[in-house]
Amino acid sequence: MSRSSTTSPARMDAHLHRRAKLQNGLLPGLIGSHLRRAETAVFERFQRIVADFGITPSEFGVLLLIHENAGLNQSDLGKAIRADRSTVVALIDRFEERKLVTRDPSPFDRRSHALRLTPAGEELMSDLIPLVKEHERSIASKLTREEQAQLIELLARLAN
Repeated sequence: MSRSSTTSPARMDAHLHRRAKLQNGLLPGLIGSHLRRAETAVFERFQRIVADFGITPSEFGVLLLIHENAGLNQSDLGKAIRADRSTVVALIDRFEERKLVTRDPSPFDRRSHALRLTPAGEELMSDLIPLVKEHERSIASKLTREEQAQLIELLARLAN
């Protein structure tokens, strides 16, 4: 006989009552918990918006940095995204495989590469940037302009 078939109605009621009164402990007061919940909500919406492009929020950020800083070297990119060299190399390898980024010899340092978006990478960004701007407008609409500026400033302080 299975365990579920021996559960009494009274015991089931007690179980359901406990589930309805889920205790959160420290979570409501933890900044990290709220950051994670907000990040999850924002990233889930972002992923729905860009799903057809096969890009994650982090990948978009990296492509945007390269888009805005043509010739950026991998070392500076790594510092900007707080990633080690091997992570950056693997990421750029994936972008190269997708024909989104090229590594050109740096005109300033023979030991490094200048990163540039390919025409396909530029086209992808021209499709994504308006979608991301609209996504930002949507999530920011729940806050006043002052609250938006304050949130950005507070998050920047936490990040440093």
